[in-house]
Amino acid sequence: MIAKLKGLVDSIGEDHCVIDVGGVGYLVFCSGRTLGNLPAIGEATTLMIEMHVREDHIHLFGFASEVEKDWFKLLQTVQGVGAKVALAILSVISIDELSSSIAAGDKTVAGRATGVGPKLATRIITELKDKVGQFVTAPPAGGGQGAVSPDSSAVGDAVSALVNLGYRQTEAYRAVTDAAMAFDAKASVSELIRLALKELSQ
Repeated sequence: MIAKLKGLVDSIGEDHCVIDVGGVGYLVFCSGRTLGNLPAIGEATTLMIEMHVREDHIHLFGFASEVEKDWFKLLQTVQGVGAKVALAILSVISIDELSSSIAAGDKTVAGRATGVGPKLATRIITELKDKVGQFVTAPPAGGGQGAVSPDSSAVGDAVSALVNLGYRQTEAYRAVTDAAMAFDAKASVSELIRLALKELSQ
């Protein structure tokens, strides 16, 4: 199995590139973000590879990082999400935004990708919400044992209040969870809203 390719960029297409490794050209399907970050043709690059072997074909999927590769595999655990849709999602949504939107239950973000309708976007949120924690950056070690959990009722109420004020669910969730780290377990909804609004106004 091929796990990594290190070679020269031979060509770049709409959804793929060709990597020249010792005179052998490997066709690699990639997200738009990965393709956009490739160096110029003729220059050296390294791609993490996910190899799919089927009866009628062998496909190589390339990623700029292991995290992007992990997300590619995670997205395909959702019913209705194949390799093409997973790449479409990773092409238009950053990993940080994808993680936050799933944690916040915001299906509008995944819905921006080609091939993802409302029903599939909802399924992505539902099926991955409990798995997304491994990809979310942990809070600072100095946050204290009494820090408010991002899933607490106070956080949920504060996010709802900000959404009602016109903020997008994902940005509201990020601001409130950041605010929660500054308070102990007794933080009130109003305190979370106040600090979140301060962050959103910056």
